Amino acid sequence: MDKKAYVYILFSRRNGTLYTGVTSFLKRRVYEHKTKFHPDSFTAKYDVDKLGYFEEYDSIKTAIEREKQIKAGSRATKLALIEGMNPNWEDLFFLL
Repeated sequence: MDKKAYVYILFSRRNGTLYTGVTSFLKRRVYEHKTKFHPDSFTAKYDVDKLGYFEEYDSIKTAIEREKQIKAGSRATKLALIEGMNPNWEDLFFLL
């Protein structure tokens, strides 16, 4: 069996800039965004470092397929995902 995989949406502030990604190590990856581990990245440039939403999968392949689906969706769809899981727009990183 494959290890767990995650699709996640980060935000800069409520209704601010969004970023959708996929990873096998959610806590570590969000920490990298927070610390601007890749200083020239989109998330570092726009200060997108708060975890607003995530989904867990049993395979990276399935997670990548879902990431593509979310990225192809509208901004309104992404906002609805965040609002559904996290109506107060808290940084979920601190709950991991």
